[in-house]
Amino acid sequence: MKIAVLGGGVAGVSTAWYLAQSGHEVTVIERREAVADETSFGNAGMLSFGYTSPWAAPGVPFKAMKWMMQDMAPILVSKSSINPRTASWLFRMLGQCTEQAYQVNKQRMLRISEYSRTCLAELTQQLPLDFDHRNRGTIELFRDQQKMDSIGADLASLRACGVEHEVIDHAGCVRHEPALANVPDKFVGGLRFPQDGTGDCNKFTKALARHAADAGVGFRLNTTIEALEKDGDRISAVHTSHGPVQADAFVVALGSYTPMLLNPLGLRLPIYPIKGYSLTLPILDADRAPQSTVMDEAFKVAVTRFDDRIRVGGTAEIADFDLSLKEKRRKPTEFVVNDLFPGAGDLENASFWCGLRPMTPDSVPVIGETPLRNLYLNTGHGTLGWTMSQGSARLVTDVINGRTPEISTDGLSIQRYLS
Repeated sequence: MKIAVLGGGVAGVSTAWYLAQSGHEVTVIERREAVADETSFGNAGMLSFGYTSPWAAPGVPFKAMKWMMQDMAPILVSKSSINPRTASWLFRMLGQCTEQAYQVNKQRMLRISEYSRTCLAELTQQLPLDFDHRNRGTIELFRDQQKMDSIGADLASLRACGVEHEVIDHAGCVRHEPALANVPDKFVGGLRFPQDGTGDCNKFTKALARHAADAGVGFRLNTTIEALEKDGDRISAVHTSHGPVQADAFVVALGSYTPMLLNPLGLRLPIYPIKGYSLTLPILDADRAPQSTVMDEAFKVAVTRFDDRIRVGGTAEIADFDLSLKEKRRKPTEFVVNDLFPGAGDLENASFWCGLRPMTPDSVPVIGETPLRNLYLNTGHGTLGWTMSQGSARLVTDVINGRTPEISTDGLSIQRYLS
């Protein structure tokens, strides 16, 4: 089949790779000059297969009210973003903040993440991919003993899903992340996910795109996607800035911009663009830098090690499609990396970035078929697009090929929002 993949981020390029490997003629359409130059460019770098949780959780509404009063809150609301669409999404997200919904959503997310871990391991065995990859685990670091003592429900979910994890004390944190010995009074313990990893998503996607091109995938760059043309119960073409592109099937992997393309078709998908920020610091002292990823539970900021750089990701801003880079949002990331790893990176020469995370109200991505028989989705991964990329791409490829996927697709398609 001829298949058009709409979007050249990690989700789109990975989908194109697997589709090409299964014998299809694939074209990726991307508006930028290169792949992975938007949301996949500067994310936190975490491959958090085990550290996977929904945003919507019991207690979040109360926490959100407290965060509004804090200078370095992990979630911020821009006044300019308050509109009916934002309010509707927030209302739906808050509706998922029950214990029952949290457990259902977490298990759906873990299902994809764990599968993605297996898929990435297979891919890196198959292809030479240079992306600063490390498999040294993630530590969710707790500054407060009371908070650490309250993780029982999460531990139960991890056990139910078979996710390898360990609760570690203060000494255990230092054993796995020796640089934390420099700040012994900053934390009490942690939850470690030994199967988690790190890697530069931008470098990975560009490397995979080169292999995909060698395998016959076509890339139409600098090409804006304008609309999908519907013919009965199928899509006949995608209209672009360089004319229509016809195909037998279409995969939409446009992240936060997916609803704009689907709305005219009557497919209402509640994906909201949550703005995230990151810092990338050249390493000054490797002995003071993290070995893998440390997630500061209190500030929801991740400090991740690449080969010669530190990536710090954090702050979620509800700001609609505003991509202005606000210097004041730099404060939480600077504070955490300097507080936990002082002297490790060069803050004066750090690069500051922001991008849009495509969030669903339940934090579960939307993958698979739609009511239109040749239109498929791979979108809505929120903060976990890098983590879930390979499993999601393999899953949607199996669906397109009419094969039974290796994991259950229950609760993953757009159908949960249409019923």
